[in-house]
Amino acid sequence: MVAEAYTVAFEGVSARMVEVQCAVTPGLPAFSIVGLPDKAVSEARERVRTALSSLSIALPSKRITVNLSPADLPKEGSHFDLAIAMSLLAALEILPRDAVAGAVALGELSLDGTLVPVAGALPAALAAAEGARGLVCPRACGAEAAWVEACQVIGADSLLQLLQHFTGQAPLSPCRAGEVQTPPAHRDLADVKGQERAKRALEIAAAGRHHLMLVGTPGSGKSMLAARLPGLLPPLSPVEALETSMIHSLAGLLDEGGISRARPFRAPHHTASMAAIVGGGRRAAPGEISLAHNGVLFMDEFPEFPRTVLETLRQPVETGEVMVARANAHVTYPCRFMLVAAANPCRCGYLPDAARACARAPGCGEEYLGRISGPLMDRFDLRVEVPPVSMRDLDAPSSGESSLVVADRVAAARARQGARYGAGGRFRTNADVEGRMLEEIAPLDRESRDLIGRAAERMGLSARGYHRVLRVARTIADLDGAEAVERPHVAEALGYRLVSRRED
Repeated sequence: MVAEAYTVAFEGVSARMVEVQCAVTPGLPAFSIVGLPDKAVSEARERVRTALSSLSIALPSKRITVNLSPADLPKEGSHFDLAIAMSLLAALEILPRDAVAGAVALGELSLDGTLVPVAGALPAALAAAEGARGLVCPRACGAEAAWVEACQVIGADSLLQLLQHFTGQAPLSPCRAGEVQTPPAHRDLADVKGQERAKRALEIAAAGRHHLMLVGTPGSGKSMLAARLPGLLPPLSPVEALETSMIHSLAGLLDEGGISRARPFRAPHHTASMAAIVGGGRRAAPGEISLAHNGVLFMDEFPEFPRTVLETLRQPVETGEVMVARANAHVTYPCRFMLVAAANPCRCGYLPDAARACARAPGCGEEYLGRISGPLMDRFDLRVEVPPVSMRDLDAPSSGESSLVVADRVAAARARQGARYGAGGRFRTNADVEGRMLEEIAPLDRESRDLIGRAAERMGLSARGYHRVLRVARTIADLDGAEAVERPHVAEALGYRLVSRRED
């Protein structure tokens, strides 16, 4: 008779149910796993055999066959161990078949029977809930998986505890959802002296999730400003926290016993490969742009990134998702992030300073920033020059607003956007709005329309650039608490498009 257990195979941020069938039949002693297992799954035979031996459970001298169905779906990872062990124990009539078939198992086995945490517990819990089943996993993964309230999550430290649980000797209590308490940020915006225009742009970017470009000489404070951006952003909503944690769970980044409500801040080095930034590799894993979903992707030394990497950002920045296409997988990951890029004005970095600039100025600046294509530059809503700070400003006491004060205004502006677009809708922030909705939320009076029309002719605004100006103006109006977009809001939004060269 065939015993059944269930586990999952991951396809992007979703988990697909896999039925683990085990049959113990007469024949030459053998233990085989079929159903397109990879090397890690095939090695589960030895881990399961040794773990059962540590519990004084000897395998019979018969043929043991484990089938992973559907058989045409590739199976990867060590999390199949627990499901294989449970189906085998059910086939040996050590565990009740009905109880085993009513749960989704996820976990890696040590040789002594200890359960090792694995990645992907949160997507697995969602798949188990959709199938009206519970989830059995290592205890370290329980707090993460328990966020899916429709699924009962049982966490155990070892296979022995699960044996005692399913046989009724020592039932385990369901796991409770855990939340990682992020310590308050110690980087305060008040520590940045001068740079009032850049601080204002940072506030606008945080309020509307607008992409921001900072251009300035070395030491002017570009990285310092970007490092203070997380302190201005509101915490993740429950829906956003679940979306972000799904990706982090697949990447194995949830290792603190729960999920966090803090927005992710990713800062990859400019030597990172395309697979690291966009996603890919043998298992089509999520990249930095997906790990920054609902948060910030900070790319320092932006022109130093490979041209192919920069150009691949154009589509994810616009659509909020990326498809990782490989020969054996086509996976779509969400990547609705805020892009903050920092760059020097030229290779030597001192183009504005005639005394320190190289002999090739000003042509070196055009050549250096020319590495950023016009279509990619067009996708930045805000472009700010960050001039060097004078010694007088450095010696002066801090007089700017703290991060808490600015964060309150950002939270109020985000609340207005949430009330405007509704919960669970297509749009969440002003940066997401397009089409007819943009015309409805940002209608312009005659003066504003004349102003933006003249600016479009002088600056060579593309249609995308025109719409981005409207979105930024709408965010500035939200920060001011204004119902309508007025001429000063449009004028300020246009001021953040003047840094770059004429748009393509």
